[in-house]
Amino acid sequence: MESKVSNGSGPQDERITNLLVFGFLQNCSNYNFHEELELLGRELPVPAYLKEDHDDELQTDGNRCSYFLDGGARDSESQEEIIQDIARQLAQIGDRMDHSIHPGLVNNLAMQFMNVNLSEEDRRKHLAAALEQAMQTYPKDMEKEKTMLMLAMLLAKKVADHTPSLLRDVFHTTVNFISQNLLTYVRNLVRNVRTSDVSSLVSH
Repeated sequence: MESKVSNGSGPQDERITNLLVFGFLQNCSNYNFHEELELLGRELPVPAYLKEDHDDELQTDGNRCSYFLDGGARDSESQEEIIQDIARQLAQIGDRMDHSIHPGLVNNLAMQFMNVNLSEEDRRKHLAAALEQAMQTYPKDMEKEKTMLMLAMLLAKKVADHTPSLLRDVFHTTVNFISQNLLTYVRNLVRNVRTSDVSSLVSH
C-alpha cells in the first residue's frame, strides 16, 4: 500500500492520532482488553478524562458524551472533544461492521504481532496487507480513506481482542500506519468537523 504522506508527522499530529485510536478503542463495544487499555492510557499523553476506567454501563451503552463533558468546564469546540466525537462515530460504524472481518485474517495478523523478532516496519507492512484484504470485501459506499481509517483501527481492536497482551504493540503500529498513510485525511477531518456536524462527516 502506497504511503499518502511523504513528510513526517510532528508532535501535534502524533497527539491527534494517539487520541483518535485510543478513543476508538475505548468506545468500541464488547472488548476484552479493559485492563490493558487502562494501562496504555497511563502511558499516553492523552487527557486524564480519557484515561479513567469506565464502568460496564459506560462501556456498553455506546454513548459517552455526557461522561466526556462531566470532566469539568471545557471548550465545546476543543480539539480533544472533536477527536473524541470522531472516534466515537467511527467506533459505532466499526461495531456494525465487526462481522465483516474474517476471523482467519485476525488470527494471522495476531500471529505476526506475536513474533518478537519483527521490526516495527514489518508489523506495519503486515497491518497494511491485512487492511488491503479487509477492504476487498468491505462495502464500497464509504470513501476509501474513511474506510481505511476505520478498518485499520478495527483490525487493531480485533487483534487486541484476540490477544489482549498485544494491545500496546498493535496500538502503536496502527498509530504509525495512520500517521504515514492517512495523516492528511485525519487533519482535514478534524478541521472540517469544527464547522460541520461530526455525524455527517463520518457516518456510514
